[in-house]
This record gives sequence, structure tokens and C-alpha cells, in this order.
Amino acid sequence: MQILECFRIALRGLASNKVRTALTMLGIIMGVGVVILVVAIGEGAKQRITDTVNALGTNLLNVSPGRNTMRVGGAGTRTSTTSATNATTTTTTGTSSTSSQSTNTNQINKLTIDEMNVIAHNFTKTVEAVAPQVDSNVQIRLGNVDASSQVIGTTLDYPFVKNIEVTSGRFFTQAEVDGSMKVCVAGVSVAEHLMGDPHFDLTGLTIAVNRQNFKVLGMLEPKGSGSWGQDQDDVILVPISTAMRRVLNRQYLDNILVRCTTPEMMPLAQEQISSFLRNRHHLPPPFPDNDDFRIRSQTDLLQTQQSVTGTMTMLLSLVAVISLVVGGIGIMNIMLVSVTERTREIGIRKAIGATPRDILLQFLIEASIISLLGGLIGIALGVIGSILLSAVAGWSTIVNSTAIFAAVVVSAGVGIFFGIYPAAKAAALNPIDALRFE
Repeated sequence: MQILECFRIALRGLASNKVRTALTMLGIIMGVGVVILVVAIGEGAKQRITDTVNALGTNLLNVSPGRNTMRVGGAGTRTSTTSATNATTTTTTGTSSTSSQSTNTNQINKLTIDEMNVIAHNFTKTVEAVAPQVDSNVQIRLGNVDASSQVIGTTLDYPFVKNIEVTSGRFFTQAEVDGSMKVCVAGVSVAEHLMGDPHFDLTGLTIAVNRQNFKVLGMLEPKGSGSWGQDQDDVILVPISTAMRRVLNRQYLDNILVRCTTPEMMPLAQEQISSFLRNRHHLPPPFPDNDDFRIRSQTDLLQTQQSVTGTMTMLLSLVAVISLVVGGIGIMNIMLVSVTERTREIGIRKAIGATPRDILLQFLIEASIISLLGGLIGIALGVIGSILLSAVAGWSTIVNSTAIFAAVVVSAGVGIFFGIYPAAKAAALNPIDALRFE
């Protein structure tokens, strides 16, 4: 029997039970649709992270303080530094012929303005610009409207280091930094909180930050959501001296942002800064176990976040694949029922000359059509769902052509795999027994 004839008979058999065929396809439709949708969300998240990191620059290092646990052996000396006074204490530990003792000390490093200046001026070959940062959530007020926002204290190099621009007005000057002036530059989300309009220009107005009046010098360009979904526009930039002395009452920095001359210079810059801070804080080896600071690059951040989104996409895709398997089991179940219902028909076809191969091919084609058609409908629903998510919910989604191709192949494969047993059972029926079946 020709393959086209097998297709015709298979289609006729499926059309005779439209409702059952549709219900059988439902599991495949849901599984493939969810796979397409999940992959689109995952690819969109990866692209958003990549765009955010690239917008900041791929040559950015973030130096932050960190708690360390110093492990010192039983023999020798241990040197520790108190961050507030930079005093050095040396303790001698005894030795033992049978065992050695170890001492763990927890301390938190405090980054200083002096350390930031050394990094900026001593490593000019690898470091292009440095910006200190102190930040905290604050209460803001304009007229009778209250809101909360994030205040960041920094210096003139911050816009260059973070790759941002002032769209209206101006940034604060060095004289305003030296004089601890109460001036600021605001993001568009601050305008939305206070005025209900993100396009409102606050330049020239006076807003209260923690009950202290600040003059708004300018507005920052919109940056959108960050790599972790945070609002990068909900920020108020003030001079570092003003933030530390008048607003936050801080003595130490939260971060030191370092822009390297080129991405290729980042490893050398990271090594130079690490060596400097270890010497400055009198840290004993081994390194980096005893480091009381962390240096992270944008590349590291990108890899970490993409790894997280990739893992979540994989887990959700696994759930969708399980639903595909369940749909395949449904196909097998329905095909077995179909073989039982059509036993007499199979006997008649064999009696007039159909071979076991013809019967096997017919039922395999039926199972493949159910699975493939369900896969195509699922792909359409997945693409439509991703478009709706992007348009209605504002999610970034990217439909991956590779995922579509894989969904088609997998859906067809599921039909063939789970249709083999029912088809083989039909092909193995004895014609005489099949004709006598009631």
C-alpha cells in the first residue's frame, strides 16, 4: 500500500472522532505552548541583562567591603587590622608536636575616600576613572507629596563611570562637592513619585530629602529596569561630602566604582587593586580567602545572572517536557482504544491484502499527525502568548527559532514513540480473530 493511501486512511480515521482527537492533542498543545513561552521569557530576560550590563560598560569593576574569616595556623603570628583605627596587633601562637590550633577572626573592612584616591591616581595605566558611592533609602517631599527614593552620594566622575547623562540642567560641580552643598540630580521616577509624571522636569525646584532642602540641578536620562528588575531611575544623586556629613552620617564608603581603560585591562586592574587593599589592610595569606573586600566585574555579574535565568528556564522547561510526556501517554492510551474499536476493520483490511507493515504504518501516521498538529497549534499559542506578555505585561520576550524547530521535532517524535506500541499491536492481530471480534 502506498504511503499516500496510508495518510488518507489515517486522516479519515481521525476525522471520524474529532472530539477524541482534539482532546488527545490537548496535552501536546499545552506542553509545546509552555515550552515556547518559557524559552521566550528566558531569552528575553537574558537579553535584558546583557543590555543592562552593556549600557553600564563591560569595563566596570565594583569594589565593595566584605566580611572575612581569617584562618591562622597554630605556629606563627596573626596580624589583624581594626578598620576604625588601622591599628595593627600581632599575636604569637604556640606550637604543638601533635596538633596545631587555628584562630578565626571575623571583621568587616571599611572602604575610605583615601583608598579611592589612591586607586584613582596610582593605577592610571589600567584605571580610567573612579567614583565612590554611599547610598541609602530616604524620604523625599515636594509640597504635600511624600515618597521614598534612593539617595546616592558620589563625585563628578559618576556619570562617566556609570555611562549616564544629564538630559536637562547640569551635574553638580567640584566646588559644590568641596562645600558639601545641598544640591542634587534626580531620576525620572522621582518626578513620577512627586508629580505623577515621569516627564516632568524638576530642575530648579527644591525638594526635601530626609527633611533637608535640596535644590534640583538637573534630570538624569531614563535607564529603565536593572538586571535584577530594580528601578534604576528611582535615584537622587548628591555630592559625596553632603551625603556622608549631612544626610547619611557615614564615615566609610559602600562601594568604589572603577572604570578600566579597556576591558582587556580589567584583570590587571583587579590584581593591582587587590594587592593594594591587602597591603593597606595588612591582610595575611592565603588569598583570596582572607580578603576583607570583594571586587566584581560586569562580566562576572552578567555570567551569574544569566546562569540564574538559564537555570530557571531549564527547570520550567523540564516541567513543560513532563507535560509533553503526559500528552504522549495520552496518545498511546487513545491509540490503544482506537485499535480495540477498529479491530474488525483491521481484520477486513488484512483479509483483502493489507500487510502488517501497512497496518503499522497507518497507526503510526495517525499518532504522528495528532502529535505534530498539536505541536503546531502549541507553537502558535506560545508565540501569541509571548507577544501578549510583552505588549500587556511589559515583559521582555524573544521567540527563539531554535526552540520552535525543537518543539516541532519533539512533538513529532513523541507521536512516533508513543504510537509504536499501539501500531505494533494492531499489526500483529490475526485476521481471522479480528474478523470474529465483536
